[in-house]
Amino acid sequence: MKKILIVEDHADIRKLIRMTLELEDFEIHEAVDADSGLALALELEPELMLLDIMMPGEMDGLALCRHIKGHDRLKTAKVVLLTARGQAQDVEAGREAGSDAYLVKPFGCLHLMNTIDSLLGQPKAA
Repeated sequence: MKKILIVEDHADIRKLIRMTLELEDFEIHEAVDADSGLALALELEPELMLLDIMMPGEMDGLALCRHIKGHDRLKTAKVVLLTARGQAQDVEAGREAGSDAYLVKPFGCLHLMNTIDSLLGQPKAA
């Protein structure tokens, strides 16, 4: 069972993502900010992480993505950035941070699942 870590400060968005992911066979974990997300990632070593960019605290999702991609134990994890920021410079900042995918909120559940399935090498969601 593949581990997915959701790092999102809004409980309603975390719940929506969790409900979507529960339709498939994933082990789902959640964190409410980047600092706790990094600690949980180091503990769990998930195959995929869904990171909000704008979160409270000293570290945002871009910084967390850079930490993940620069860490020996975590660098192979796939990272999907989730954000309301969809301008070209925002997408470029996500790419430069090392993200594997960038989804602009609001995104559809099917789009999220297809992105995850593609990154994890699983069949596409119907």
